[in-house]
Amino acid sequence: MNDNNKKQLKKTGRRPKENPATIRYTISFNEQEHARFLALFDKSGMQVKAHFITSCIFDKTIKTIQIDKGTVDFYMRLTSFHSQFRSIGVNYNQIVKLLYKNFSEKKAAAFLYKLEKQTAEMAMLCKKIIQISEEFEAKYLKK
Repeated sequence: MNDNNKKQLKKTGRRPKENPATIRYTISFNEQEHARFLALFDKSGMQVKAHFITSCIFDKTIKTIQIDKGTVDFYMRLTSFHSQFRSIGVNYNQIVKLLYKNFSEKKAAAFLYKLEKQTAEMAMLCKKIIQISEEFEAKYLKK
């Protein structure tokens, strides 16, 4: 009776699984099949090969996500440049208002002429950037 009481009081260790997987199968691959399996496993993003095989067998959805870091970097830089370009446009409007408010017509016109030259250069730069982004999109993003 003392032995039975000791077993009931002792509750250490790992709890047993409710439905343990006890039935196992083995498969064999040649070199090409193994390389293909590993490539599919890597693309799936799963951590355990057994879970990947189970999901393949029972037609569960397998998520294959391929992220191109160069494309992500290009997108981030293009977004950053676009926000800078917008802030320049806001500053441009503020400068024009201040020129007419604080300077005479003749002096404001001279400054606006210089500002107009810089704006033309920025427009050309913007066209080049749009062209480069379209070429990048045509080559690398649309497959």
